[in-house]
Amino acid sequence: MGRMTFVALFLCFSAGALMVRAEDPYLFFEWKVTYGTIAPLGVPQQGILINGQFPGPKINCTSNNNIVVNVFNHLDEPFLLTWNGVQHRKNSWQDGTLGTMCPILPGTNFTYHFQVKDQIGSFYYFPTTGLQKAAGAMGGLQVHSRALIPVPFDDPADEYFILLGDWYNKGHKTLKKILDSGRSIGRPDGIQINGKSGKVGDKAAEPLFTMESGKTYRYRLCNVGMRTSVNFRLQGHTLKLVEMEGSHTVQNVYDSLDLHVGQCLSVLVTADQAPKDYYLVVSSRFAQHQLSSVAIIRYVNGNGQASPELPPPPPNNTKGIAWSMNQFRSFRWNLTASAARPNPQGSYHYGQINITRTIKLVNSRSYVNGKLRFGLNGVSHVDSETPLKLAEYFGVSDKAFKYDLIKDEPAQDNTNVILAPSVLNATFRNFVEIIFENHERTIQTYHLDGYSFFAVAVEPGRWSPEKRKNYNLLDAVSRSNIQVYPNSWAAIMTTLDNAGMWSLRSEMWERVYLGQQLYLSVLSPARSLRDEYNLPDNTPLCGIVRGLPMPPPYVI
Repeated sequence: MGRMTFVALFLCFSAGALMVRAEDPYLFFEWKVTYGTIAPLGVPQQGILINGQFPGPKINCTSNNNIVVNVFNHLDEPFLLTWNGVQHRKNSWQDGTLGTMCPILPGTNFTYHFQVKDQIGSFYYFPTTGLQKAAGAMGGLQVHSRALIPVPFDDPADEYFILLGDWYNKGHKTLKKILDSGRSIGRPDGIQINGKSGKVGDKAAEPLFTMESGKTYRYRLCNVGMRTSVNFRLQGHTLKLVEMEGSHTVQNVYDSLDLHVGQCLSVLVTADQAPKDYYLVVSSRFAQHQLSSVAIIRYVNGNGQASPELPPPPPNNTKGIAWSMNQFRSFRWNLTASAARPNPQGSYHYGQINITRTIKLVNSRSYVNGKLRFGLNGVSHVDSETPLKLAEYFGVSDKAFKYDLIKDEPAQDNTNVILAPSVLNATFRNFVEIIFENHERTIQTYHLDGYSFFAVAVEPGRWSPEKRKNYNLLDAVSRSNIQVYPNSWAAIMTTLDNAGMWSLRSEMWERVYLGQQLYLSVLSPARSLRDEYNLPDNTPLCGIVRGLPMPPPYVI
C-alpha cells in the first residue's frame, strides 16, 4: 500500500471501539535545516537555510489539509518552527514555541503534524529559539479555499508570495549576545525583499516577478522583520486588498499599504500599464532613520527600464500615524464571502456576545539589574526549562511556574518588573476582550497563537470602558495580528474555544526575547478528545517531565 493510500485511512481506538474514517489529504515535507552564507543586503553573513534556501520552501495547501513536516536540525544549536497564523485546533502540541514544545536538539529531527482546519489565507513560518528569526529559516504558508467554495474574486493568472522586512548584517548569535549583555540590538541595517535588497538604477537586477499585460495577479505579502513597520507600493499600479491573515476583506483599492511586523495580506494587481519594468517599493515607517528597498516587477515582452521617480511614501510624522490609523479603520471583513469562518460557527455576530472578561495589557521597557527587559503588566516572561504545556499536562505545573503572576490590569508602577514565566489562567469558551495600551513612543505589534480575533479598534490616547462606543462591532477583520501606535491603544475580541497553551506575544523579536510575551492556559475541565488531542507519541520530553509516567490519555 502506498503512503498516500495508507494515510487516507485513519485508524483510531476510542472507548474500546475501532473506528475507520477517511481523512483529508496529506502533504509531506522533509526539511534539512543548515547554516549557509546569505547576503540579503549585499553583505555576506551566516544565515539559516531550509533545504539550502532562503526564503525557505513555500507550503501551498488547501483548507483542512494535513501538513506533515519532518525537520532535521543540522545546526549546532536547538531549533523550533512556529506557524504564524495557523490555529492548530485542539493541538497546541504543534505550535512550535518554547512554552509548548522542547526544542529540536542538534543532530536530531522532529515531525510536525497539523491540520489547517477551517482556515484559508496567507501565513508564514519562522524559528522561535534565540534570535534565529534574524538569520532566516522562514517561508510562506498559503491555504486555498476548497474546490467548489466560492472565492470573492476571479482566479488570478498567478500567485506570488513575498516575505519582506528589516534586516541586520550582524549574525543572529552576535545579536543574541548583545541582548544577553543587557543592551538593545539597535536599529536594523536595511530592508530585504525575498532575501534581496535592490536599489534604483541597478541594471543587473533580475525581476522579482513577471506579469502579462491585461492579466491580474495575487500578491501575498508578510512582514517577517524584527521590529520595523513598512509601507509598500507598486509604481504605477493600484493595490486591491482581498485577504488579511485568513479573512477575505471588502475589496478597497489603495495606492500603498502599511504592513506591520508579523502581519500578512493579499492584494490583486492588474497589469494595466505600459509594458515595461516597474519598481515594487518597500520603505520603513515611524522610524527616525529611513530605510527602503526596491524590486523589479517586469512585464512579459516589456520594453523599458523602471522610472527612477518612485511613488512617494505616506507621511512619517504624527500625521503619518493618523494616516495609518485611518487606513486600519478602512479594513472591513467581507461578510458575504463563503470562506472558512472562525470557530465557533456563528461567532461572526461577535457584537452580540457578552464580554465575560477584560484583560488590559500595558507594555513596558525597563532595566533589571542594569539589563534591558521588556514586560507586560509588570511581568517580563522568562522561558522555563520545561515547556509550560508539558508541565501542565504532566501535573507538575507548580514546579515550573505560577499561574496569574500577571494580572488583568497593569500595576500603577508598570516599570518594576518581575522576571518569571508568565501564564494567565483562562476559562475555556469565555468571550474575552483584550486591550493593548502602549505608553511608549514606538509602535508595537502583537500576535495570538491558536486563534483569530476581531480587531475592533485602534485609537489614540488611553483606553476606558466608554471607548467601547468606538468599536466596530459589525465587520471588523478576523485576524491574528494587531498593531498599537505610540501612546495609543488597540482592542480585540475572541472566544477562547481552542483548548491548549497559547503564546500571546509582541511580534518584535528583541522584545519577545527579553520578556514581552505571556501564555494563555486554556484548559478544558473535561479532559476530552472533543476538546483537545492527546500528547503526540513523537513528542520529545525535557526538563522535569523527562522520565515521568505518562498521564492518562484524554478520552471521548
